[in-house]
Amino acid sequence: MTPPEVHLVAAARPNLPKLAALWHALAGRPGMCLPVLVHTGQHADPAMFGDHLADLGLPLPDVSLGVAAGGGHAALTGRTMMALAELWTARRPTVVVVAGDVDGTLAAALSARKLAIPVAHLEAGLRCGDLDMPEEINRRAVDAISTALWAPDEGTAARLVAEGHPPETVRAVGNAMIDSLLRALPAARARPLPAGLAAGGYGVVTLHRPANVDDRAALSALLEAVARAARRTGLVWPLHPRTARRLSEFGLAVPEGVMVLPPLGYRDFLGLMAHARLVATDSGGVQEEAWALDLPCLTLRPSTERPVTLEAGTNRLVTPAGLEGAVAAVLAGDWPRARPIPLWDGRAGARMADHLSEMLDAPGPGTGPRRGGETGTMTA
Repeated sequence: MTPPEVHLVAAARPNLPKLAALWHALAGRPGMCLPVLVHTGQHADPAMFGDHLADLGLPLPDVSLGVAAGGGHAALTGRTMMALAELWTARRPTVVVVAGDVDGTLAAALSARKLAIPVAHLEAGLRCGDLDMPEEINRRAVDAISTALWAPDEGTAARLVAEGHPPETVRAVGNAMIDSLLRALPAARARPLPAGLAAGGYGVVTLHRPANVDDRAALSALLEAVARAARRTGLVWPLHPRTARRLSEFGLAVPEGVMVLPPLGYRDFLGLMAHARLVATDSGGVQEEAWALDLPCLTLRPSTERPVTLEAGTNRLVTPAGLEGAVAAVLAGDWPRARPIPLWDGRAGARMADHLSEMLDAPGPGTGPRRGGETGTMTA
């Protein structure tokens, strides 16, 4: 008997470490289902997508739709929806798994549910409260229509239930990013650092959020803040393509004394962080990885959808004006060690696979698997 197909939809680079955790868990359960990796194309070049597959132990996508970014959020979402609807009309999966909060994630969830295909949202329930942030809109919309909501911690699962999501659809599974980090960390630590860097002697900068880089004044303020921070310690900045484009458009430049790198592969970037003294970022995933590495994280945003990292001690929200002082505090040792976060233990993939197995074994009338699994906001 042919196992049911479960389509794992990857649109952009941040999706890959999350989906990799589930992919490896399913690979260890042959016969349960056939995992099919679908790449929409939102990130398509090797630096932003292809090079990460091997680092994460993932195969080449089974399906590549080639829907490249461009034309704005609505255009990308619409083109991706049409391409996925065509795919799933011809090759219908039993369940679709979407990850995170990029435009391709929203497009996949909408396309699947309009075809009455169950959707599992990996990393459900994250909220920063800023509805001007495109990712916040996406994550709320995806949660609203998903069949299964896989939350990274018990507090997030409880929030989903408080928002009105049926308890039987919610499952606290842990953080899939941590699964992938722990799997790759030994090889990442062994990677050589770029010439001129010494372990413990530098900080890492990453900036790419539209609110930070799409406005000239905001980006200028951040560049000034980075320049001041660089007087305290060496800084290295792997430059996101979006940020590089904005720097060129605005006639701005990375401050002198800051080492600029191209986008890095997963293991190279993880190795860079593993040997760093601190990280200044606006990335959600980096906030989580910093916790796992017990690395002081200075988040250059007014809010975060990952407040559990603030509670764990490794992460603080800082303004551009406060960046230099925060760097000085880290260098002076005024930073707590990371406190444990329950379920961030490298077993999120196994918990998701357990819940998926329940879904596959519990068909609903006329639509494949029924909603959810067991009752309650449960940890498998």
